[in-house]
Amino acid sequence: MYKILENPTASIVAGLSIGITIGWVLKSRLSRGSVYAGSKQVTKDLSEPAIAVTGEYKMVLVVRNDLKMGKGKAAAQCAHAAVGCCENALQNNREALAYWRSHGQPKVVVKVEDEASLKALSKKAESAGLTCCVIADAGRTQIAPGSKTVLGIGPGPASLIDELTGHLKLY
Repeated sequence: MYKILENPTASIVAGLSIGITIGWVLKSRLSRGSVYAGSKQVTKDLSEPAIAVTGEYKMVLVVRNDLKMGKGKAAAQCAHAAVGCCENALQNNREALAYWRSHGQPKVVVKVEDEASLKALSKKAESAGLTCCVIADAGRTQIAPGSKTVLGIGPGPASLIDELTGHLKLY
């Protein structure tokens, strides 16, 4: 044992071996769907992803244009939606989240004209099996409390998301 510590090459090989072994163990545990809710471990069956994980993946953030939010406010609301979508995907579609994260995390911001359009789009996205998150503003600055400001859709297959949002104009 002490001979290994004296030899730098042997130390590196031993360290790499231990690191690879730990990586394999962690990967196998995560692929089984172990999720920690607080201190309690919950196991989910992730053998069948909600949507096949292949091709291009993206997230689309849909902003309500009628609220006339300032740029900073809209950016903050989009950030809330992106984080919310990631949290939802972590619980419901980890494989899609991991794939999207490892392929550049593409995001597109588009606009709709009113709350009715935002709600209709949210229902269509949920029906299609996509991860979604609607942000309701707290009302501390520019917007009335409870106003639905942004809809996040994804991460999910770009082709499926484009079917729902491809007609919308960029924000």
